[in-house]
Amino acid sequence: MEVGQVGLKMEKNEAIIGIILGLLVLVTGEKLLGSSMLFFRLLIGMGFGYALTRAFMGFAGSINRAYDAGSTKLMQILAYMFLITSILMVSFLYNADISTYGLWVNPINTGLIIGGILFGFGMTFSVCCASGVLTDLVTGVSRGLITLLFFGMGVFLGFPFQRGAQWTKDAGISNDWIKKSWFSTESFENGVYFPDLFKNDGLQGYLGAVLLTTLLCGVVIYLSKKYEKGRRNKGTFIGVPSEIAQCVVLSDCDKNVEEFKLFSEETYVRLFVKPWSMTIGASVISVLFIILTGVTKSGWGASTPYGWWFGKLLMVFGVSAESLGSFTNFPAESYSNPFFSNPVNTQNFGILLGTIICLLLAGTFKSTVTTEIKITPKQGLLYAMGGLLMGFGTRLSNGCNVGALYTPIANFSLAGWVFFVVLVAGGILGNIVAKKIR
Repeated sequence: MEVGQVGLKMEKNEAIIGIILGLLVLVTGEKLLGSSMLFFRLLIGMGFGYALTRAFMGFAGSINRAYDAGSTKLMQILAYMFLITSILMVSFLYNADISTYGLWVNPINTGLIIGGILFGFGMTFSVCCASGVLTDLVTGVSRGLITLLFFGMGVFLGFPFQRGAQWTKDAGISNDWIKKSWFSTESFENGVYFPDLFKNDGLQGYLGAVLLTTLLCGVVIYLSKKYEKGRRNKGTFIGVPSEIAQCVVLSDCDKNVEEFKLFSEETYVRLFVKPWSMTIGASVISVLFIILTGVTKSGWGASTPYGWWFGKLLMVFGVSAESLGSFTNFPAESYSNPFFSNPVNTQNFGILLGTIICLLLAGTFKSTVTTEIKITPKQGLLYAMGGLLMGFGTRLSNGCNVGALYTPIANFSLAGWVFFVVLVAGGILGNIVAKKIR
């Protein structure tokens, strides 16, 4: 409590700037973007960024925290988030024509396996993922910038493999190993959709799909708890500083409720400064995901635009949009169109903006931004390698931690769970290697 209040007194100007910035976005966002849908994407992105930052959450941390510190709390919270989101998805899909939704029932193939391993491996080097790199542009500036640059390069170089570039076809090499699925079900010729496995459950397959998802999430939680207990018994459990700080601060949240005053510093601290528990963060993200699906009829993706951003960077050095489009098998407009004309670009920018506003409102923006500016050449090299591996891996697996993991699992796709397994394997391997070279 006292720490949060002192921070607020020291950086009241930041809080004021945060309030002004938030109001400006709400008042002018739709007019500046020129579209209510783009404005919606911006707000959803801001919500994701705010929740991830306020709750000290990130997909990459689930593996890194477990390996380095023995804590699997985040892994368990993510399993909870997967389950809640999947259950909420039924409200849209039951009795609906699923062809009207852009469900991410991804293929299960060699590309998914290799891509997941590469992504997990790179994730440990950069200590972030595709969505996390956007928050890290604020909370870990140097690491975030290097990772994002090379992440974009990896995505860009991976486009020809994912899209089936003409030069690959001319060489007589088929990209079917990336596109086609080893297993498929009735509703999707290129992937396994859980409800198809339980057509006779009385609820169009969704009862069985939810129960299977519950079982898989339960297995993750059970194994996570067992692993953490083993680390504690061996005396190798260290704990995560941010998780410990959350426990200390949140344990004081319910004190002095009888002294509540709406317009007071105490109330402001409770509303905007105190960290959220990861459970609250996961709940907020689940709700935002469902709102995003309901409005756009699609899921949450983040990584594809990074390749376009890298292409835009190449255009600064004279490369034409047509050449970029020819190499990547994307329309030239993907590189030449205005940045904010693309909904995912706008949503990704919203994640960055939500992180900034969160830190400003808490009065910790300056202190946070300045913590990781200085890095060593070795660290810079690791971040570059991590970004490159993650970016290239997303093209083989058709997504990142949100596009190949969270969204497919929420959409009852088996591919999401396969990606999860190989992601963890890649993360463990990456941690082993990183430990030796750091």
